[in-house]
Formats: sequence, C-alpha cells, structure tokens
Amino acid sequence: MATKAQTYTEGIGRRKTASARVRIVPAKSASMMVNGKTAEEYFPLQVMIKTAYASMQAVGASYAVSAKVQGGGLKAQAESIRLGVARAMIEIVPEQRKDLKVRGYLKRDPRSRERKKFGLKGARRAPQWSKR
Repeated sequence: MATKAQTYTEGIGRRKTASARVRIVPAKSASMMVNGKTAEEYFPLQVMIKTAYASMQAVGASYAVSAKVQGGGLKAQAESIRLGVARAMIEIVPEQRKDLKVRGYLKRDPRSRERKKFGLKGARRAPQWSKR
C-alpha cells in the first residue's frame, strides 16, 4: 500500500565526519531546509549555500530539499548535502548521471582526519627530543 508521504526521493551524502540524509521533492522553484532552517539561515557564508545548491544548478533542476545533517564542520556539511542531492536526483532522472559525474558531484571525497597514535603528540608529531 503506497502512502502519500512516500513522494520524496532520498539520498545520503558524506564528507569527512559530516553526513547528510537528503530528501528531494520536485518543485517549481528550488528551496532547501537544513535541520529545520532555511539554507540561508543555516550556512553563514554564501559560498557554502552555493555548494549545497550546486548539483541542482548544474542540471537546471528545481527541487524542494529537506536535509538532516550531523557531524563535521559547515563546509563539509554543505558538500555532503551536494552529494546527497546528486544521488537522489539520479534516482529520479538517470540521464543526469553523466553530467553530474563530469562535474565531480557524485564523487565522495575520502580524505579524513588521521588518527592519533600512541607515543606521539598527534597523528605524526613526535614529542620534542632533548639531548640531555
């Protein structure tokens, strides 16, 4: 039995320690809600807002986006939203995959923080050595 609540498409995006669960619904104009706030309220910089909207603007699509984001910094959260939106869009229109892939919006950036090792001050920094 199909319910009316299942009209959205979901995509998950990750970057460093940030992860975003994104739901998109076709709309007349693009809008984005991040953790219950508009993207303009949530992100302090215009660059981050552009990053979050980038995958929609690349193909000229307009969706109402609802994202739950946790972990990481704001830049990583914006990039994880971009990946989640791109993944959800190719579920709706698979022909857009090539265009999104060429721009790098379907690629998960694997770079992450290296763990601290025992006996060291950080991941690689050794304690200061004294001769005497």
